[in-house]
Amino acid sequence: MPAQKGSAFLLKISDGAATPTYETVAGLRTTQMTINGDAVVVTHKQSGGWRDLLSGAGTRSVSVSAAGIFLGSEAEHTVRAHALAGTIDEYELSFEDGERLRGKFLVQRLDYSGDFNGERNYTLQLESSGAVVPA
Repeated sequence: MPAQKGSAFLLKISDGAATPTYETVAGLRTTQMTINGDAVVVTHKQSGGWRDLLSGAGTRSVSVSAAGIFLGSEAEHTVRAHALAGTIDEYELSFEDGERLRGKFLVQRLDYSGDFNGERNYTLQLESSGAVVPA
């Protein structure tokens, strides 16, 4: 299998319609996704000293981090509005091979920075709320 391009790992935000379309959050140079799972330990005397975990139990979540150059796109303004309001919205992560994951996320953190003679940069952190599923 050939390596997939990082530039094809896109973060998109829903337009909020009943049948949503997704707009790419512009300017992102780096995107990272982490799938977290908290284990439920069910170790008992008959475990022979080895830890036993309960399959399918515990809390699962997805975290998304991204950083890029602020271009002033409508999607960037929507993300900022959700960060200020503390509201949850539908997002999509798409990959070069055509795989897509969709779910509801809260903007956990949104940072802006810039140098005197440079562009304005931003970083954001999204945390899932509910299931994140293949689309």
